[in-house]
Amino acid sequence: MNRKPTRRQGRPPAFAYQPGRKGLLRRRSAENILHCDDVPLPRLGERFGTPLYVYSASAIRERVHAFDRAFRKVPHTLCYSVKANSNLGILRLLARMGCGFDVVSGGELERVLGADRRAAGKVVFSGVGKTADEMQAALKAGILLFNVESESELGTLAECAARLRKIARIALRVNPDVPANTHRYISTGLHQHKFGVRSGEARGLYARASGSEHLKIAGVSVHIGSQITEVAPFALAMERVAELVRDLRADGHRIDYVDAGGGLGISYEESASTEFSDSIAAYADALVKPLHGLKVHLLLEPGRAIVGAAGVLLTRVLYRKHNDGKKFVVVDAAMNDLLRPALYDAYHEIVPVRVDEPPSPLREKVDVVGPICETGDFFAHDRELPTVHEGDLLAILDSGAYGMVLASNYNTRTRPAEVLVEGKSVRVVRRRETVDDLLQLET
Repeated sequence: MNRKPTRRQGRPPAFAYQPGRKGLLRRRSAENILHCDDVPLPRLGERFGTPLYVYSASAIRERVHAFDRAFRKVPHTLCYSVKANSNLGILRLLARMGCGFDVVSGGELERVLGADRRAAGKVVFSGVGKTADEMQAALKAGILLFNVESESELGTLAECAARLRKIARIALRVNPDVPANTHRYISTGLHQHKFGVRSGEARGLYARASGSEHLKIAGVSVHIGSQITEVAPFALAMERVAELVRDLRADGHRIDYVDAGGGLGISYEESASTEFSDSIAAYADALVKPLHGLKVHLLLEPGRAIVGAAGVLLTRVLYRKHNDGKKFVVVDAAMNDLLRPALYDAYHEIVPVRVDEPPSPLREKVDVVGPICETGDFFAHDRELPTVHEGDLLAILDSGAYGMVLASNYNTRTRPAEVLVEGKSVRVVRRRETVDDLLQLET
């Protein structure tokens, strides 16, 4: 009997190798094939072409349920962070599960409303540069909460609400000056960052907001960064938020919500050993303990933790190349399709879609690169992989978050299609672009 290769812990069971089958009697072949749910990835590559983003609905559901189980003892709402992956098919799936949404632009708000207009009442609007037009659209939609990030924004929001004769529910995003062990581009919780207001200024701004008949104080918000894999920074930030909540209530303000932000990381390393259920339990404990006795409704903004491991970027090997002993595997995906390695020097595990059984001992150290005319167009440097050949399929794992949303048309490359798999069902949730699509807005 063929042995299934060990699946790395921490990833949902959606992406796993299953024995290949062939022939009239469905005889097992001597290889294992990577599947998404019950669908073999080679079938998707043949049908939809490559590069191709493949998402698992079951993996997304499992992660949402894991959050709800971990926070079941406190009133809470999952406000999925749309910036992680804004595909309408995924937003509809999450809306049907009762999720709210965290948006950072008017465009993201329109996506949420397009997915399910009834979800507006569970939307929080974050971001340091909200325009008056965006504020007015959010007020008309009837969103749950504005996370206000500056004194100037507070004034603009009050003016917009007065103009529309609406009441804007607000929370100030407080910058707790808590360092997070993450990439400096995605750390947001220090005073040197552009986000939020200093804790020392918050009480004065809440007092100012209470003087406006068109602003309603409803909560306190915090967010210290993204891809954080230690829970201690979350606990420290929440301790400072809890202290502020007590001070604000002593000042006479009603605080119903604490928005804890997002930022919980996932494991991208194949050697990871921590199960997601353990990570989310520790995260929940870090957030909930400091809030004990405050009787607030907790808002959570997971993004990457929901969709990151639920997606892969499927790509085909175009060429093999040698330069004075240096080996390159050139694939048809590029930095315009998945920017994270070039932008953050981020690690993504890369695996062959077909593997021999038993596994071949032949391995080699290669650079996995794309076709774009940039040296920064790479997915891995000096990565040890099983030997692959031209025409083989590779899967770049954990690409469900900050993949397609960061894609571009650099080199006039068309962006990939996206498919959502659930069991044996496959649905195209974004068709592949054509060059005509790119040219039609130009004159």
